Amino acid sequence: MIRLERRPEPSRLWTGVTPVLAVLLTMIVGGIMFAALGKPPLEAIRTIFWDPLFHPQFAGYSRPQLLVKAGPLILIAIGLSIGFRAGIWNIGAEGQYIMGAVCGAAVGLAFYPADSALLFPLMVVAGALGGWAWAMIPAVLRTKFGTNEILVSLMLVYVAENILASASSGWLRNPEGQGFPGSRNFKQWPAVFNDELVAGTGMHWGVVAAFIAVIAAYVLMARHIQGYNVRLTGEAPRAARFAGVSPVRIVFLCLGISGALAGAAGLFEVTGPAGQVSIDFGSGYGFTAIIVAFLGRLNPFGILLAGLLMALTYIGGELAQLMLGLPGASIQLFQGMLLFFLLATDVFTNYRLRFARRETA
Repeated sequence: MIRLERRPEPSRLWTGVTPVLAVLLTMIVGGIMFAALGKPPLEAIRTIFWDPLFHPQFAGYSRPQLLVKAGPLILIAIGLSIGFRAGIWNIGAEGQYIMGAVCGAAVGLAFYPADSALLFPLMVVAGALGGWAWAMIPAVLRTKFGTNEILVSLMLVYVAENILASASSGWLRNPEGQGFPGSRNFKQWPAVFNDELVAGTGMHWGVVAAFIAVIAAYVLMARHIQGYNVRLTGEAPRAARFAGVSPVRIVFLCLGISGALAGAAGLFEVTGPAGQVSIDFGSGYGFTAIIVAFLGRLNPFGILLAGLLMALTYIGGELAQLMLGLPGASIQLFQGMLLFFLLATDVFTNYRLRFARRETA
């Protein structure tokens, strides 16, 4: 018989090994999937993980895109990780990301065509507040009525997507766009365009904010009393209550931080790489950031590395679709395998396998 036996304390070895093992298993099973689709598996894996960084034909474009794609993933994942550490499961960061973009863009467009240096910071604040306000809905419903924040935050994603569609085809539509959906193009408005800070690097203000968030999250969780309260709430809820930690305050703190960071990520994206509010603006960053948070072991610096890795799969996946004709759904499945194998192997952090003979009567 094979059974799982709980470890006296989590294994540090498995804690460090599981992300690497999850990536290797994803490569192996992903390669099998690509072979089943009639594509050369080794070439597909090389195209996803190697060519965007080192192929002379593609690296010049792909390397800057690595930071462009990683920025929002890291920023959102940092906010989610704080809540996850407290046992607060915000699954609706995609909706908060969308609402941050809509709110921030609306504030900026209200002042069009102003050229003030204060306009872009005002839009960033508005975007963060938009994401924060959207996250407060599940926070209030959980603390006042005991609802499940997983379901509420997830359902609010679809509400946000409909608001986005209404904004892009209605009240934020470009009046000079000949009736086509979509707001004015922020890339043509220098005062608010979130352009590269250093040409050819992909480094814009959203990436800077992501790096700042990594450092701030580390300080909060490792050096601040509120970070201790968050960890205590997640690891020992009863002990947290006895210590005087308010669970209501922790819910509002965690959901507020994650919503604000997701909203800011949406604003940085809409004023930068995306360039405008459009119907298809929601790119799935809010959902992918969940994978990034867990792949990074809910550790800020781990999330930084995981965000870069996931961004690499985005860029490499697009390259594999172009060069090898892989379907887009297979790339999404490949990315999903990372979370699946991470959760599967993570079992061995708290449990060990035991082999025993079956007893006979």
